[in-house]
Amino acid sequence: MKKVILSLILGATTALSFSQTTQDTVSTDPQQQVNAAQRILSANNGNAVTIGAYGEVIYNQPEGDNGTLDVQRLVVLLGYRFSDKVQFVTEIEFEHVEEVFVEQAFVNYNIANNLNLRAGLMLVPMGIINEYHEPTTFNGVNRPGMDRSIVPTTWREIGVGVTGRINSVSLSYQAYIFNGFKSTDSDLNGKIGGANGLRGGRQKGIESTINKPNFASKVEYYGVPGLRLGLSGYIGRTQADDEVDKIPGADIGLSMVGFDARYVNKKFTARGQLIYASLTDTEDYNELTGSDLGSALAGWYTEVAYNILPIENEQRLFAFARYEQYDTHAETEGSLVRNDAYNRDDLTMGLSYHIANGVVFKGDYQIKNNAVSGNYAQNQINLGVGVWF
Repeated sequence: MKKVILSLILGATTALSFSQTTQDTVSTDPQQQVNAAQRILSANNGNAVTIGAYGEVIYNQPEGDNGTLDVQRLVVLLGYRFSDKVQFVTEIEFEHVEEVFVEQAFVNYNIANNLNLRAGLMLVPMGIINEYHEPTTFNGVNRPGMDRSIVPTTWREIGVGVTGRINSVSLSYQAYIFNGFKSTDSDLNGKIGGANGLRGGRQKGIESTINKPNFASKVEYYGVPGLRLGLSGYIGRTQADDEVDKIPGADIGLSMVGFDARYVNKKFTARGQLIYASLTDTEDYNELTGSDLGSALAGWYTEVAYNILPIENEQRLFAFARYEQYDTHAETEGSLVRNDAYNRDDLTMGLSYHIANGVVFKGDYQIKNNAVSGNYAQNQINLGVGVWF
């Protein structure tokens, strides 16, 4: 009987053909970097299930307050190759130990060499971090502040679109139709506002409502060795529940544009990002919901890093500095007065120690500020460990 059970287990394992994704190369070259979904799609395992994960545990210590320890996230990666042309990718995320989300779940159909059709829950292609947010792919324990309040990462919605590359001109492209942010519920409660911009309106594929489809696109140029340039765009309107979607002010118009750049030259790396969002109908929205949503959101950052260890070493130790400025009240409409506390800047300095492919220890110090006269924002020490396999 034991032999029969063992044979069944071995047979089932062989039939499923489980395989693990290749370890993170920790490439600093933006032309070689991939995110979790791209790596699953590139796995060549026949008809097989591909598995992997990434996660991070962090410690934040603001000056003068208790520190916090958190399993920030643990994401399980799963993919399946139905054929050479059809694949499925999903990310199941556990946040703060107690919350569970599906971060991505889409089918990719390779129609031609330079054309893929995608449908499902996908990342909106805006900026760098929203698509490349695995902990070994960026410096700093926490993601940039502007990628929380303005973009806002991780930004994903349900939609359909196309992606591909045109190698003859060194361009890659993405274009999608998505559902939009949710601005108002049936009780006329505002989902978006001044402090965190559009972040509270992400629907994340959770019984998402849609009455006006939104359009997102990104084009990237990779024709210069070590350099990658991205131009992103997003346009549409927010969504509101059926009971209130016809009320003036229940939704707003949104246009967002982003430019990003990544560069590497031997041991030196740099990146930068600029995002601007224009919002319409915010005066009516604020009057209806009691919110304090600005009519424009704007932010930018620049970051430089240098690998202290010899370039031939497998381990890498990056010393980095990042300066960012972001304002969720860059402009306001009507009687709403700009809140200078929403005009923020952060200077982050620290180390990223990649002890092995797929494992990084991080530490940094943040000097935080805003435009309020006499402001004393809390500076912060951050420590963390991240993995990706």
